Amino acid sequence: MEKSCTLLIHFDKGTPATANEIKEALEGNDVPAKIDAMKKAVMLLLNGETLPQLFITIVRYVLPSEDHTVQKLLLLYLEIIEKTDLKGRILPEMILICQNLRNNLQHPNEYIRGVTLRFLCRLNEAEIIEPLIPSVLQNLEHRHPFIRRNAILAVMSIYKLPQGEQLLVDAPEMIEK
Repeated sequence: MEKSCTLLIHFDKGTPATANEIKEALEGNDVPAKIDAMKKAVMLLLNGETLPQLFITIVRYVLPSEDHTVQKLLLLYLEIIEKTDLKGRILPEMILICQNLRNNLQHPNEYIRGVTLRFLCRLNEAEIIEPLIPSVLQNLEHRHPFIRRNAILAVMSIYKLPQGEQLLVDAPEMIEK
């Protein structure tokens, strides 16, 4: 079965960046270079390339970044990569992402919280979403309407998952509050 794609970008493969070039740019401290490298990685993934060697580099050097553009590109990358093995089980590396997503859901900046909640709307893996549910529910009571709206969308999309009713037993009542 083919995956759904929420992003479509034309990318001319005339001079594709190599994984080593992208890795070097991600390991540096230059934020514009990281942004460019993340864009290249996302475009290569969208065009069917597999870049498994970049995942650990991205976890080490991109996850801690405070730049909003880098964080948004990180979420696009996480949306595109393969999160399960051939048997349908979650990859062990994905557990590294859960703590970062939880931190983003509790981030003082509303933009980071909002884009992370929107990202959760596009996740289908219950094993990744399950530890994040308390943080998502806390955002339902946030003072900022942007956060509350995205939290409601995240709760609705989690509830619609095949295991969603077990993950969020009283979701309709929580949203009504």
